[in-house]
Amino acid sequence: QVQLVESGGGLVQAGGSLRLSCVVSGRALNNYGMGWFRQAPGKEREFVGTLQWTGGRTEYADTVKGRFTIARDNAKNTVYLQMSSLKPEDTAVYYCAITNRPYSRASSSQNDYAYWGQGTQVTVSS
Repeated sequence: QVQLVESGGGLVQAGGSLRLSCVVSGRALNNYGMGWFRQAPGKEREFVGTLQWTGGRTEYADTVKGRFTIARDNAKNTVYLQMSSLKPEDTAVYYCAITNRPYSRASSSQNDYAYWGQGTQVTVSS
């Protein structure tokens, strides 16, 4: 059974930083692409960033590019989302997800992800 558990969310002032973690069980992280998405109140869930299964290739939404970084620790089966220069508009529930198929390219489409975490709340105060 594949499970993803996020942690690291919280309340932070604008301009601050947070690092989210996503621990994956039941699937070898090094064979799959990983994605981060977020959902703000009253809005649809949106793409934040993705990490390809190999080569370290990443893609980011324009709204977070240059401020957010995705990294992976295969030994710990954990993926991270380092967030810096946070803005109030970054407030949302953040979700990690793992791709449907192994050896998948980086993808911003939610349809390409099979399993999702429960989400972790990030609140950025002004």
